[in-house]
Amino acid sequence: MTRPRILVVGAGFAGVGCVRRLERKLSPDEADVTLVSPTSYQLYLPLLPQVASGVLTPQSIAVSLRRSKRYRTRIIPGGAIGVDLKSKVCVVRTITDQLVNERYDYIVLAPGSVTRTFDIPGLTDHAFGMKTLAEAAYIRDHVISQLDLADASDDPAERAARLQFVVVGGGYAGTETAACLQKLTHAALSRYPNLDPKLIKWHLIDIAPKLMPELGDKLGRSAQEVLRRRGVDVSLGVSIEKAGPEEVTFTDGRVVPTHTLIWTAGVVASPLIATMGAETVRGRLAVTAELTLPGHDGVFALGDAAAVPDKAKDEPGAVCPPTAQHAMRQGKVVADNVIAALRGQALRPYVHKDLGLVVDLGGKDAVSKPLGIELRGLPAQAVARGYHWSALRTNVAKTRVATNWLLNALAGDDFVRTGFQARKPARLKDFEYTDTYLTPEQVRARAEGPEDPGSSPA
Repeated sequence: MTRPRILVVGAGFAGVGCVRRLERKLSPDEADVTLVSPTSYQLYLPLLPQVASGVLTPQSIAVSLRRSKRYRTRIIPGGAIGVDLKSKVCVVRTITDQLVNERYDYIVLAPGSVTRTFDIPGLTDHAFGMKTLAEAAYIRDHVISQLDLADASDDPAERAARLQFVVVGGGYAGTETAACLQKLTHAALSRYPNLDPKLIKWHLIDIAPKLMPELGDKLGRSAQEVLRRRGVDVSLGVSIEKAGPEEVTFTDGRVVPTHTLIWTAGVVASPLIATMGAETVRGRLAVTAELTLPGHDGVFALGDAAAVPDKAKDEPGAVCPPTAQHAMRQGKVVADNVIAALRGQALRPYVHKDLGLVVDLGGKDAVSKPLGIELRGLPAQAVARGYHWSALRTNVAKTRVATNWLLNALAGDDFVRTGFQARKPARLKDFEYTDTYLTPEQVRARAEGPEDPGSSPA
């Protein structure tokens, strides 16, 4: 008899947590485990702003998928672009652009999320994202190149435009990105004596009335005060009306000359979810507390792509927020439930009470709320970095991150441009490949048609 095939889609916190637990708890002859991922690493997403600011190297938060001592998972290097739940087929586009039909008996859907965009003129053509490792590395190069170009320019208007930076999104990603990159440009002043410090301006805007409302009013105001003390212009109730190559127009009428627009205004579930024709809640798969998809045997979903009922809250319809904290724990529960389904045992629901929130604002500045306790400054920074360090999956990653933090604290930044895509401008639309997914009809046709790994959709 052939062994059951378990297919895990996505190598984020949820997917990797599931795979590692399956490897530990399943005997080698009990099932075959396959992981679909376009990258060969798990990205520790919360530390991405520190990569953009140069505090951490990209490799330090890219944790290898092949370091497990029990490693026996087959990895398909590509992205899932369609799932036919009826035929139990997942269509994968490999990194060489071949299409492959991957059949399964059990599927764990953890494809994560993509940057949420709106129909704003020029946005996807001129804004940078902050969702992938490549984007963080690119933004770092771009910001340093603006300093270099401004330093070399004799045109006052060009110099002023290159030294203005706009970040859209007052959540964790946007706030930490603005804070960390502002620290980078502020530290650069000692290396660029020709630049006028008054010309370097950072703008953080958000359509919401509060900065990071999940932190509560007091800590949200504290974070805002830290940014304003550093000279960051925080504008709430404001968004982007249109974006151009050399200026951005705000909805309040202001026009800011800039070559740098960073868009971090939230995320939405992976477009993979729309290929299935299943019930969704605000774009996320509607699943049970056991992380199963109702009406579809052997289908599990979790993380950013699933609306998982939050049993820790006494609120009807409450779902778990799309955070790393929940994704990591859901990965373990879904692995146990896949094994239980495989063995004909009862499934258990996912229940986890949020442990709190941490926000690293760079340097000695941070705000944190562990277990409901509000912290600011160095104590908050210690909690934030301690949490991130402990959450890293391998000792190698922990050593690299700790060493980077120490080296940056002692030696500062070298303001080195790596030349990453230096001659090819790259924006939001160029990194997340959201236009590669199939329609439900294309998925069905491919699942029911003859196998042809090298073909492409019409």
